[in-house]
Amino acid sequence: MTRIACCQIEPVVADLDANTELIASNISDAVAAGADIVVLPELATSGYMLADTDEARSVALTVESPQFAKWSAAVGDSIAIFGFCEIGDGGLLYNSAAVVDSGGVSAVYRKTHLWDREKLIFTRGCDLPPVLQTRHGAVAVMLCYDLEFGELTRRAAVDGADLIVAPVNWPLFPRPEGERPGEVITAMSTARTNRVAVAACDRAGVERGQAWTAGTAIVDADGWVAATAGPGTGTAVADVDLALSRDKRLTEYVHLLDDRRLDLY
Repeated sequence: MTRIACCQIEPVVADLDANTELIASNISDAVAAGADIVVLPELATSGYMLADTDEARSVALTVESPQFAKWSAAVGDSIAIFGFCEIGDGGLLYNSAAVVDSGGVSAVYRKTHLWDREKLIFTRGCDLPPVLQTRHGAVAVMLCYDLEFGELTRRAAVDGADLIVAPVNWPLFPRPEGERPGEVITAMSTARTNRVAVAACDRAGVERGQAWTAGTAIVDADGWVAATAGPGTGTAVADVDLALSRDKRLTEYVHLLDDRRLDLY
C-alpha cells in the first residue's frame, strides 16, 4: 500500500516567503505521518490570482531556486508534487508542477491546458505529462484543467501510470445540494474508465475575491473516493494499492484498454 497525503493549504498570493514555509511545514508533517507521496495545490508557491505578468515574475522560480533545497530537505525518503510559477528560458512564464525528492527536483511538468485568465500570463507547455517510475509505482503528473481532457488522462493510463497526481485550484461553482463538485466527479470518472488511481489536491480559502472549492480528493482505481480534506485547510490521507491500476480487466472478457476500437477512432 502507498500512503498518499494531499495537503489542502491556503497560500498567500504573491508572498513567496510565507508560501515557502507553508509548503515545507506541510511536507514535513505529512512525511512524519507516514506519507509516501505528498501533494500540494497548483501554484502553491505564488498563489493563483496573480494580477499580471509583472506580479507573476516577482514570485517566479526556476528549478535552481534555493527554495527547492528547503522543500527537498523536508521530503525525506518520500516524494512531493506541487505547483509553482516557473520562469523559463527567454523569460516565459509557465504554470508548472515540480516533483521533489531528497535529491532535489526530479521532474517538471508545464501545464498544457491553460484555464481562463491563465492564458494572459502563462505560456502553454508543449510536452505530455511525465510518467515517472518511483519506488511506489508509475506516477503521472498533470495540473488542474488537464484532468478535463480525456485524451490526456487516457494517454497517461496507456503509458502505464498507476497514479495520476494533479495539483489543482478549482474555482467554486454552484452545484445542487448534496452533490460532489463536478471536478471530483471528473476525477472519479477518470479513475473508473482507466482503472487508475487519482490524487487531486485543491486549495482552500478566498483569494482576491475568488472562492475555491476545497475539493481535494484521493480516488482509488475503481473510481471511489478514498479520502477528502473537508471544507477548509486540512490534509486528505489514504492508503492506496497502486498495483490494482496495473490490471485493466473488469471481468474475464472486459479489458479497458484492449477493448478499445482503435480501428474506428
